[in-house]
Amino acid sequence: MTKMDQITGAQALPLNTILAGDCIDVMQSLPAESVDLIFADPPYNLQLRGDLRRPDNSRVDAVDDDWDRFQSFADYDRFTRDWLRAARRLLKPDGAIWVIGSYHNIFRVGAALQDEGYWILNDVVWRKSNPMPNFRGKRFTNAHETMIWASKSEGARYTFNYEALKSLNEGIQMRSDWVLPLCTGAERLKDENGEKAHPTQKPVALLHRVLVAATQVGDVVLDPFFGTGTTGAVARMLGRDWIGIEREERYRKVAEARIAEVRKFDKVALETARPKRAEPRVPFGQLVERGMLRPGETLVSPSGKSARVRADGTLVGLDITGSIHQVGAALEGAPSCNGWTYWHFKRDGQIVPIDILRQQIRAEMRDAGH
Repeated sequence: MTKMDQITGAQALPLNTILAGDCIDVMQSLPAESVDLIFADPPYNLQLRGDLRRPDNSRVDAVDDDWDRFQSFADYDRFTRDWLRAARRLLKPDGAIWVIGSYHNIFRVGAALQDEGYWILNDVVWRKSNPMPNFRGKRFTNAHETMIWASKSEGARYTFNYEALKSLNEGIQMRSDWVLPLCTGAERLKDENGEKAHPTQKPVALLHRVLVAATQVGDVVLDPFFGTGTTGAVARMLGRDWIGIEREERYRKVAEARIAEVRKFDKVALETARPKRAEPRVPFGQLVERGMLRPGETLVSPSGKSARVRADGTLVGLDITGSIHQVGAALEGAPSCNGWTYWHFKRDGQIVPIDILRQQIRAEMRDAGH
């Protein structure tokens, strides 16, 4: 499963590999500024005392493993600062980190993030549509977890695929509260005894949204608490490279078998909506040069205004001459106008927006690799 790629002027980066060992030691052994995104699901430090039982006295499969046991809050804080410091060293200048936690640890993690120089961009609430009930009936049902998204430093550039997230949400801006179900049913991985392979396995849907939001195809995603490999599985599907770090052999075995079954989506499936400003610029005059619109041809607006195309790519309408945007704004008495959506032309008796012609040229440019 291992693929070794070279980082210019540095040691090889072990892409698409699960590394065994303590996450801090392993991160310190990797080349600096080599990772685009870190998704971290650290120990929650649940501080459980004894078994948690349901009203029928059956035992709840809670997190009581050794990796979630710390002697004190101070001990946990030291651990948190150490791994966050090691993680920040690995991030590229425009890299970012997502950390998920519960009320037991996320506030301490948030303070440590800021102390270590990260810049918090958002906190995102994962609201579970099927949370486990509070069996003791002494507190509210714990129906959410919190993720903190942070850039490497204040003012640093970072990836945010706004349009792709908007498309995931039926054209509406994605909010910071995400309603997604817990990992259940066929998605829940089991060990050889039919028990949960990991007590806090995260759902594919959660990682899908994070990686679509904050990475590009070909980016390197690191998960220092890899568990059963949800981050790696989703990264592989989405055409991202990944590195996992996991000290528990039983989790590594499950993750390796799981990821070996994953197939990357094809190129077309991996394409996502892009912001219009990221599209190649097409001057209106290019439509005239290429004969898609003819000098002297009349353009019309939805409100019935009209203007004629000139050979230099400007329009003339009534007593105003200028660009498609300037003439549209003047005719409407508006401070500005998007001429691409405002102006239309006639073909075969149909009224067609000129933006159709711009999109045709953009498609040609993409096909040509521009």
